[in-house]
Amino acid sequence: MTIITAPRVESLIGVRGNRELGIAEFGPPDGTAVLWFHGTPGARRQVPEEARRIADAEGIRIIGIDRPGVGMSTPHLHRSVVDHVADVEIVLDRLHINEVSVIGLSGGGPYALALAHELPDRVRAVGILGGVVPTRGPDAVKGGLVGFGMRFAPVMPLTRRPMGLTLTALVRALRPVGIHALNLYARISPEGDRIVLEQPEISSMFIDDLGTNGGKSMQAFIDDAILFTRHWGFDHRAVQQPVTWWHGDADNIVPLSHAQQFVPTLRNAELRIRPGESHLGGLGAAREVLHAVVGR
Repeated sequence: MTIITAPRVESLIGVRGNRELGIAEFGPPDGTAVLWFHGTPGARRQVPEEARRIADAEGIRIIGIDRPGVGMSTPHLHRSVVDHVADVEIVLDRLHINEVSVIGLSGGGPYALALAHELPDRVRAVGILGGVVPTRGPDAVKGGLVGFGMRFAPVMPLTRRPMGLTLTALVRALRPVGIHALNLYARISPEGDRIVLEQPEISSMFIDDLGTNGGKSMQAFIDDAILFTRHWGFDHRAVQQPVTWWHGDADNIVPLSHAQQFVPTLRNAELRIRPGESHLGGLGAAREVLHAVVGR
């Protein structure tokens, strides 16, 4: 397996309700701060190698945060996406970060927008990579994988614990053959994702993040799925910060049409379409993404 840049530090930070969130930091501690919200599934180390190297070279402090129920974080089901912000605000305070840019991959997108909405004086800019869009409210978008999950919205909260345990057990069982399982997934993925997953540094990141790190618990995957079938809990139209949204035109998880319908509802947003790429294409644009959100 390709050696990837290790986090500079990993730690646990106490939040509300006697819970803890796991974090991983890349780049210098005094660098320009960027929060990187992982996808679904994912955990705190789901930061591409290119971004890790840029962080060291250009003085950017990237912080990955385990959502509740994955990696080192305590399992917890929020009432809505926006409820996670109060925990993240505690993390920012403990890390002495007054101003931050935010990046959200896939399922991390709603959380990035929620943070911008709730902390307008602290969040400078937002970058979204193939983000999930609302399934509830006046700007709800139908279809896609999350839309399919709406069919099971009434029963998912009732079965979240056994589903989370089953998924965790599956990931642990696949750990010894993780690279082979990832290669199999790549073979059945669209060409754009297959090209991304065939990059040794990307595949190593996923094996490390999901197999070793996220494999401790996968409850967050189920809880994200539940929250994405609910109203996010805030008005995305009120987000004032600049939002740059990257989306592959061959995305099979969140179709491009979702972004084309949703992004215009944001007050100050730009959609950058990536030709020939699918859901994971944005991971290959780390330099462009980081420079966009930190203003370089």
